[in-house]
Amino acid sequence: MAFEKTAKLQGSADEYTLSPDLKKYTLRDNAFEELKTGNFQYLRTLTSDSVANQEVKLKIVISEDLSKLKIATTTMNGLRPVIIYKGDAFKEICEKYKFIMQDFSNKGIFEKK
Repeated sequence: MAFEKTAKLQGSADEYTLSPDLKKYTLRDNAFEELKTGNFQYLRTLTSDSVANQEVKLKIVISEDLSKLKIATTTMNGLRPVIIYKGDAFKEICEKYKFIMQDFSNKGIFEKK
């Protein structure tokens, strides 16, 4: 998956862009980890069950220059994408995802389009 100016999860109607006022320290203060490449990554498990085969991870990566991003939900090992907007099985996960993204929007990291 390549970096883009706007990003959204597959199946979601909500698109997000980075805030023009975003600073690197804001990302660090909100659990984004700076990678060796200079990019920032947020990686969290969205499921409350600890059944390893069924866990879903949210992965958000922001480019080093804070201009582009990637958003994805994957299996626990990160090898396969998971479409959380497919059916009712992921209803709780969708709610957690929306809560996280709303919180980031309120903190000035993202802007919802």
